[in-house]
Amino acid sequence: MDMLLHKAATRGYFDHGWLRTHHTFSFADYYDPARLNFGALRVLNDDTVVPGAGFGMHPHREMEVVSIPLSGRLEHKDSLGHADVIRAGEIQAMSAGTGIYHSEYNPSRSAPVEFLQIWIFPNRRGVKPRYENAVISDLARPGELSEIVSPYPGNGRGLWIYQDAWLSLGDLRQNTRVEYVLHSAGSYGVYVFVVEGNVEIAGTTLGRRDGLGVTRMSDFSLRALSDTRVLLIEVPPVG
Repeated sequence: MDMLLHKAATRGYFDHGWLRTHHTFSFADYYDPARLNFGALRVLNDDTVVPGAGFGMHPHREMEVVSIPLSGRLEHKDSLGHADVIRAGEIQAMSAGTGIYHSEYNPSRSAPVEFLQIWIFPNRRGVKPRYENAVISDLARPGELSEIVSPYPGNGRGLWIYQDAWLSLGDLRQNTRVEYVLHSAGSYGVYVFVVEGNVEIAGTTLGRRDGLGVTRMSDFSLRALSDTRVLLIEVPPVG
């Protein structure tokens, strides 16, 4: 098993006043040739937007975009006519396909919104843009790693995207040990991102917002050193 450790403090960080953002991989003004992507995982941004601010209408093409609010509310509008608000405890998946415009705003007058935005290269091009939401508690089981996103056409429970990728979320109590078995022998690996808490994988300890890319294995174990929320992203290779 090979491991690639990204400590939280090594991420690209920018404070734009209305937006505080950390970039795990090269994005916008942050560029590190050693951190362009992890297999098909292209972007893992950790954003905080102040009340009444946000990203105006902007285009996306040929990318799978997953947004996970961690606190507060995130208002989404797009060129397909969708206009709704997702909250902490919900998840959104969008296939940009042939092209879509969307905006993301914090509609609150008093509270910031924190959210993860994840971009994954698709395995199909030229698809019709699409968008859907889900409530994480409908998909996740406490104390386990629960699949919340799967490849098209989905498994009937969670969201799906146009890529052989799986996103799993775990809310684990201290000293819980869980096993992760890869879904596909062709997967490049799994990117582990600690949202809150501390975990240990093969002797490596990860803290809040640390990331670890795990490759060249078919399974591995993860132990929560404290009450922990952890996100796992299994992706294929690209190029």
